[in-house]
Amino acid sequence: MKRLFSLALVLCAITLSAQNAKFVNLFMGSSGDNGQLAPGATVPFGVVCVCPDSDPRTHAGYNYETTKVTGISINRLSGVGCSGGGGNLRIRPLHPSEELHIDKATEKAVPGYYATAFTNGIETELTATNLMAVERYTFPKDVPAALWIDFSSCFERKATYEYHKVSETCVEGSIRAKTVCGKGFYKLYFSLNTDQPFQLKEIEGELPCLDFGSDARKVEVRIALSPIGEKEARQEYARWGKQSFNQLKKASYKEWDKQLSELSVKGGTEDDKVIFYTSLYRACLSPVDVTSVDGRYVGTDGKVYNADGFRYYSNWSLWDTYRTKFPLLVLLEPAKMRDMATSLLHLYRTGKQDWATQNESTVTVRTEHAVILLLDAYRKGITDLDFSIGYEGMKDEMERLLVKSPDQKMETACDLWAMAQISELMGNKADAKLYKERSETLFEETWKKEFMNVDASYEVMKNNGLYQGTRWQYRWAAPMYLDKMISWVGKDVLLSQLTYFFDRHLYNQGNEPDIHVPYIFNRLGAPEKTQALVTNLMTEPMIHKYGGNAEFPTPYFGKAFMNDPIGYSPEMDEDDGTMSAWYVFGALGFYPMVVGDEHYELTSPLFDKLTLRLDNGNKLIIQAQGRKQKDMPIQSVTFNGNEVKDFRISHNDLIKGGKLVFNY
Repeated sequence: MKRLFSLALVLCAITLSAQNAKFVNLFMGSSGDNGQLAPGATVPFGVVCVCPDSDPRTHAGYNYETTKVTGISINRLSGVGCSGGGGNLRIRPLHPSEELHIDKATEKAVPGYYATAFTNGIETELTATNLMAVERYTFPKDVPAALWIDFSSCFERKATYEYHKVSETCVEGSIRAKTVCGKGFYKLYFSLNTDQPFQLKEIEGELPCLDFGSDARKVEVRIALSPIGEKEARQEYARWGKQSFNQLKKASYKEWDKQLSELSVKGGTEDDKVIFYTSLYRACLSPVDVTSVDGRYVGTDGKVYNADGFRYYSNWSLWDTYRTKFPLLVLLEPAKMRDMATSLLHLYRTGKQDWATQNESTVTVRTEHAVILLLDAYRKGITDLDFSIGYEGMKDEMERLLVKSPDQKMETACDLWAMAQISELMGNKADAKLYKERSETLFEETWKKEFMNVDASYEVMKNNGLYQGTRWQYRWAAPMYLDKMISWVGKDVLLSQLTYFFDRHLYNQGNEPDIHVPYIFNRLGAPEKTQALVTNLMTEPMIHKYGGNAEFPTPYFGKAFMNDPIGYSPEMDEDDGTMSAWYVFGALGFYPMVVGDEHYELTSPLFDKLTLRLDNGNKLIIQAQGRKQKDMPIQSVTFNGNEVKDFRISHNDLIKGGKLVFNY
């Protein structure tokens, strides 16, 4: 079921001067298991993402292919596996004994707003602030105005909860739920307020019901949240008391338009623009700002702290996002990224685990490789980070890094590499030497034993205990040690092997371990191969042999990125903005192949011209000059009139602003 992106009617209803937000297709990647995404109403880096939950649901709660829903819940994560996370405080505008179906012909969504009618005639509109879901219901004359609330609803098992009626328009309480993959817990306090008085009906064996009486036809519900307490949730609700639904909807859309206006493009197809801005949108969904109105947050030790001089962020999924999304935020949002990095340092201080802890502020996943993210931020100009806050926690983490399987050893070598440099920045030369030696030794032992001498087993998924990948795909997992690979097998041999890897369709765009590998050609003296590969991966059909956990019985042939509810190639794990940020970097014409290093690898930009409005007030203009066809190889690159050699450029040069010109 294909749905072309056309939301002119909705955009007319939002009387704003729309710019880039009009290109976002919130339904892209929301169909089946392709992308694991949802079109919920949210704001940039917002805790709340309010949306219907499909029955049966997928990871994000919503499935475009399904009309049947269990109700509308207030939170979810974008593009994660296991049982997802969120789905709390689910509201049904119909008795649970009756089926509730979306009328797909009426369903619409733009950034910050979702609306649909149900097949029984009830209409709903949804919008959000950072910490408040706003839900508006319109009931036909023959349908009772009542809302059933599942306080125990969540995507991972059942939430524990307590609630009490405060007034004839307010219910308050708290929920505590398992987070993604059943690892750890989060707790949220809520203040649920309605614009119509209700009777709270509690019948044993049924969901509690808010009955608004026979005269009510329209009901608005606002659910404000806080990780700290009911008082703080009440304060959050009070912040928005004077703003109407339409004002909040417009404000949410305006926030997104501002967020997406940092990048403007010229050229390309309509689909290129939609995929680009949808990808940029998805890279700005998390982490989320959980700081209270008065500047406090809950640490992972369960204690409440003051966030002095920064905003505290939670909702981490670093396992793959450290590869692309956070480097992109360093470029686009250095001020926010400074707060995010500072939040991670405080996370190390209050008790960090690889997965979620027992005292999370909101839904979260896992926090591996944070040291690489922190180093990357520092190397790219965010130098006002106090590593001493989390240094002991980082050192503790280095001692529990996993080394049971070859992929774990490769990832641990990368973490130790980053930790060595952070120790050097701290002035701790002994630690720097220790971690550097451990990293280099582990990498050499692992690569020579598991990845140097290629044979037929390299094409087998999960060979020798690998997680979600082949030996071919994990072979390139530590690009900071590319010089060592070259010294051991020879540059020409490595180039020939890398060519074989792509010619035989052994690369997996649908999962993250090897998404940086097309850019290795740059370092092996074949930049034209990087350019052709990245352009084709963004725009052309491809042969895809592998899913997330196994080889496909029949290889997939098609595009990896599509302006369609399917959105992505089969089983593609969007992974909380990782793949979206990969696409944005490819479209920009540069990519952070080695996260933790200040340099980017250059490739052909997707558009004829891109303008990046930098946080420091400068502008970076990226231009494709003389390109007649999208697959033409680059002849030369200049930055501010000076030739850029070796198809490599520093982040710290780019943010000074100017013109990056690709000549064809």
